[in-house]
Amino acid sequence: MSKATDQNGTPVPQRLLAAATRLFAERGYDRTSVQEIVEAAGVTKGALYHYFGSKEDLLQEVYARVLRLQQERLDAFANAEAPVEERLRDAAADVVVTTIDNLDDASIFFRSMHHLSPEKNKQVRVERRRYHERFRALIEEGQRSGVFSSATPADLVVDYHFGSVHHLSTWYRPDGPLSRQEVADHLADLLLRALRP
Repeated sequence: MSKATDQNGTPVPQRLLAAATRLFAERGYDRTSVQEIVEAAGVTKGALYHYFGSKEDLLQEVYARVLRLQQERLDAFANAEAPVEERLRDAAADVVVTTIDNLDDASIFFRSMHHLSPEKNKQVRVERRRYHERFRALIEEGQRSGVFSSATPADLVVDYHFGSVHHLSTWYRPDGPLSRQEVADHLADLLLRALRP
């Protein structure tokens, strides 16, 4: 029987997620077995099925936990008492930083999303859409108030920025020439320059 926490006090669900994330990143989702995940996490298959139900649930949670974090942070930026330009810039930079901080999770998900059932895929799309809509609302607020140009539809601006974010896993390297914050600042500045009236 597996212990509820390991010697570092890490709960079983986090151990399973950490092991699955590492193995999915190294081997791919389809080439990783449930047995390999539970062995790496030091738990039983029963523990995995107690917390997640299936390997597919683990895959969904790999991405969902990052999206929850990003949604919470975006909501805080959007609700702040600051000019819309500052709130949008902070949110735009933050999504880059949090994606880089969770690069394995993001790359696993985009490589393996097609393994999700249609129902789980729909759930993820709904949550991602919610995030994008909140981000778009900041752009629309700035466009309505004249702070941002409305020459480009807000939907297209959102797609432009998130296209860059979603491709970070294909080129960003921690030991590369730019720090995560420098990349975030550049991409956020590009977004704001595109919106200048």
